[in-house]
Amino acid sequence: MNRADYWRKRRINKRWKRTVMWSVLSITAVLTAFLSLRIYAQIAGAPSLAVPKATVFLDADGHQAGDKFSQERRYWVSLDEISPFVADALVATEDRNFYSHNGFDYTRIAGALLKDVKAMRKVEGASTITQQYARNLYLSHEKTWLRKANEALYAYRLEVFYDKDTILEGYLNTVYFGHGMYGVEAASRFYFAKAAKDLTLPEAAMLVAIPKGPSVYSPAVNKEKAIERQQLVLRLMADQKAISEEQLNRAKNEQLAFKFEEWENSKSLAPYFLDTAWQEAKGILTSKGRRFEEGGWVIKTTLNTYHQEAAEKAVEKWLPNDELEVGFVSMDPTTGYITSLVGGRHYLTSTFNRVTQAKRQPGSAIKPFLYSAALEKGYTPLTFLDTSKTIFTYDDGRSKYEPKNVNGEFANHPMSLAQAIAISDNIYAVKTFETIGFKAFNNVMERFKIQSKLKNSPAVALGTSEVSLMDLTSAYNTLAANGVQKTPTTILSITDADGKIVYKANKKQKKKQVIEKDDAFLITQLMTGMFDPVFNDYAPSTGISIRNKQTRPYAAKSGTTLTDQMMVGYSPTLTAGVWNGYDKGKQMTDAEDGRATKQIWIEFMEKAHEGLASEPFMAPDGIEGVIVDVKTGGLATASCDKQRLVYMKSKDVPKKLCTDPSIVSDLTKKDESSWHLFPFSLFE
Repeated sequence: MNRADYWRKRRINKRWKRTVMWSVLSITAVLTAFLSLRIYAQIAGAPSLAVPKATVFLDADGHQAGDKFSQERRYWVSLDEISPFVADALVATEDRNFYSHNGFDYTRIAGALLKDVKAMRKVEGASTITQQYARNLYLSHEKTWLRKANEALYAYRLEVFYDKDTILEGYLNTVYFGHGMYGVEAASRFYFAKAAKDLTLPEAAMLVAIPKGPSVYSPAVNKEKAIERQQLVLRLMADQKAISEEQLNRAKNEQLAFKFEEWENSKSLAPYFLDTAWQEAKGILTSKGRRFEEGGWVIKTTLNTYHQEAAEKAVEKWLPNDELEVGFVSMDPTTGYITSLVGGRHYLTSTFNRVTQAKRQPGSAIKPFLYSAALEKGYTPLTFLDTSKTIFTYDDGRSKYEPKNVNGEFANHPMSLAQAIAISDNIYAVKTFETIGFKAFNNVMERFKIQSKLKNSPAVALGTSEVSLMDLTSAYNTLAANGVQKTPTTILSITDADGKIVYKANKKQKKKQVIEKDDAFLITQLMTGMFDPVFNDYAPSTGISIRNKQTRPYAAKSGTTLTDQMMVGYSPTLTAGVWNGYDKGKQMTDAEDGRATKQIWIEFMEKAHEGLASEPFMAPDGIEGVIVDVKTGGLATASCDKQRLVYMKSKDVPKKLCTDPSIVSDLTKKDESSWHLFPFSLFE
């Protein structure tokens, strides 16, 4: 061998040794990498598949009334609750080797890299379903090498610890379909108004076409492009034998019925109620040491769907076509359960809840609590006061107050409490306030849990201090429950995502008697007078305008100020409160605005009681019904034409006839210093 051959052979041997060495090193490096990756995966453990789940609200009958999402609108469903066409379409379109690879499709990756190099830009992706699922679960969509590396790590861990069906199920429940819809169930409801398990082949292909680019391929955005991509999905399914040519041709020619416009135009059932329930549930969960952010709660509420629909229809019918706003709430006297709630005209326009968040002037709707205090101070339904025009002085004589009645007129004779509350006489109310004093009135307000900053001035008797409709209606609900206070609530039970009951309402609340049963009944009976024309005087009874719609006994009181109108009242089984006004405190001058409150109230009450037997308010022991003359308060005879059944405590039943001259003499006294003696002149 000559020298040249020797050195050539030696160079070849060196190159061969280097090649072998680098090959061994490369193989060792790859094996080390895979081993390290496996060790890392084992140490890191199975990645969590948890995603924010919807909190579901049920009505009192257990039917779904709505949902709440912490971040994304999503309904998690298992793979067997999804049409098999969806999975077939997805695999055919996004990852045909899904069931055979270990999270990465190396052939596709190589092909995509080659195309990218040729085009000198990224023209094709090669992410598998597993990689996309990893990105959806744990990462952002930013295009960086770090994100891709993390995506690969998560994808590998998913493949190590979870089977293919679990990964596929997770992907279908997390992928974005546009319009705030995450997961195939939410998308199916949005686009087709049906459950994912009921999707047909062409519908499934349409949904699978969307995630490629929801802003481009959503049929709600561009119907033509959406159909083009749906046709591609169907073709790919046929090419891979997921469907037959016959199925392909049938599906390609089928016209789809999209329902997304109905979704956009529909409004959730009782959105203000559900907001209120959500706030109450958050408080309950926090007190139980649970985080409401966990999601997946099933919250059974007190919502009565029939009552809610009746309330919404009454509001829709009687609310004028202007900016007048509304608040409405109904409650069950026996439990305190809130059965319906409307917090405003349009939830989509304003989520501000005018039942719970707004505080407005109740006007004369506050008087039942003034008169509750008066009953405790010795008043009776036949306490007569002079209700002629009066100027009151207060603040040690430094201030004067001259109340007026709604029509600017005054009575020219003394009037009983029964008649004064029926026609809402303001002079009577202010004189009562001066008689019993601020302390007694404020005490009753506190006992009834009416949160209001009362001012010690005569005007407070006429409802000038602001209250929430929720507080006021709850207080009336206490009267309806014979003076027993029940905390208003929207929650019956809360169950967590694992099916464990976290909270259950106690139906047997501790009885808190805030007013004597006798007095609660008397106030109730006094409030039935607003519907009775026998009390008409210089002004009609305040409920006369809706009396023709009344089919059963109601106790109620309305209130009117320059900017607000309220009406709250009840039957023996249901309480309801209505407020109308303008958000910015604009004065109510339109006659149509003025009619809305009472009409909404009576419309709801009649509908809510439809088909139910009429129930009377039952008098407790020690209370007697007596027919009296409205003008004098004496026992009625044939010669006294304005007669009415009035309930009183037995000790207060009048002894004199309406024709007794001494009654007339007592009631015609005009000495201002002795008007407060009238309560006792009839019972000698």
